[in-house]
Amino acid sequence: MTESSADSAGKQGSVLGGTVIVAGTAIGAGMFSLPVATSGLWFGYSMLLMVFTWYCMYSAALYLLEANLRFPLGASFDSIAEGTIGSIGRVVNGASVAFLCYILTYAYISGGSSIITYSLEAFDGVSLSPPMASFVFALVLSAIVVTGTRAVDRVSTVLIGGMVITFLWSISGLLSNASSDYLMPGLSFTEVFPFSFGALGFLTVSFGMQTAVPSITRYLNKDGQKVRFALLVGSLLALAFYALWQFSFFGNLPREAFPAIIAAGGNIGDMLGALSESGLNMNLSSVLQWFANMAVASSFLGVALCLFDYIADLFGFDNSFSGRLKTAAITFIPPTLLGVFLPNGFITAIGFAGLVLVIFCILSPVVMAWIGRQRGEEGYQVPGGILRMALIFLFGIAAMVLAGLDLVGVLPKFG
Repeated sequence: MTESSADSAGKQGSVLGGTVIVAGTAIGAGMFSLPVATSGLWFGYSMLLMVFTWYCMYSAALYLLEANLRFPLGASFDSIAEGTIGSIGRVVNGASVAFLCYILTYAYISGGSSIITYSLEAFDGVSLSPPMASFVFALVLSAIVVTGTRAVDRVSTVLIGGMVITFLWSISGLLSNASSDYLMPGLSFTEVFPFSFGALGFLTVSFGMQTAVPSITRYLNKDGQKVRFALLVGSLLALAFYALWQFSFFGNLPREAFPAIIAAGGNIGDMLGALSESGLNMNLSSVLQWFANMAVASSFLGVALCLFDYIADLFGFDNSFSGRLKTAAITFIPPTLLGVFLPNGFITAIGFAGLVLVIFCILSPVVMAWIGRQRGEEGYQVPGGILRMALIFLFGIAAMVLAGLDLVGVLPKFG
């Protein structure tokens, strides 16, 4: 019996399980971009913008749930889009998802190569060029994806277990070493406000949990109250996770250190190197490197598997050896080539992700919910009326425009 058929037969998952899925979907290796992207704002102001972004993204997830509950159990994002915003909207959504998966796969190849290069040099003095590190990272992890979902599941389980251990270990050490002078340097609002525009897109990506809504709705057997609770608690867990992350970095590095990190490319290895140079305990630095490696590898496997399955379905490739090789070629060659020729594009790639993610994670859910209301369809409606709906839609437009302006270099850059 498939999962969807099991759900339709009345087997309902747990709210705890749904909460974990929401938090796991939101939290990814993109969090490594947050300290760099929000360094101009620094800790206090970045947290204010982060809380506002959380509210808007959580609201967008509720609007997608509102639309989802009007469809039969098991309806996918694709079928919800077709039934509300039509075939054109469905194509736009599908193209956005594909582009996002490609750009994130490249981002994780870039981030992974940066960590490999830094770790090898720090531990063994081995010098590996970023292009070669990108190729090695992509080759090893792509082979796992091509092997099959079961292989990805087993490897991801090990990685997530290791991530939990190393995260708690490294964060506890970073928190104990945090300096209040670094965290609260007495910046005025006028000093930091211009940098909020460029940070918004990166914060938006950090709460991209909307893609999990159809799965959670099916998993909890269309129990709207339980789904809403899972979305609320799961997104709050992500918010708390990011708050600890920001506190850890900004408490151990002075604001003046970030222009150099940004100038070097702002990649993960650059941040880890800056922490080490700040006098961080070597054992703690090693644990943080292990966490970074596992976080990027885990995120790569999840996104790459999604892209791999999407490509196979789009082109009709079968599950034979030759079919999987064709799928692998289309899936992995483009982002790997980008990783080889543009190895330091992690921050830029996350910026592109923010530009595209807005379409199907914010704008589409609001439009889907609005169309259902215009049709007079009954069922759950997100509280707040047209004012809340307009706020979230305008937030999405602002996030997309600002992400685009940031990518072309119009917005103020810290450092």
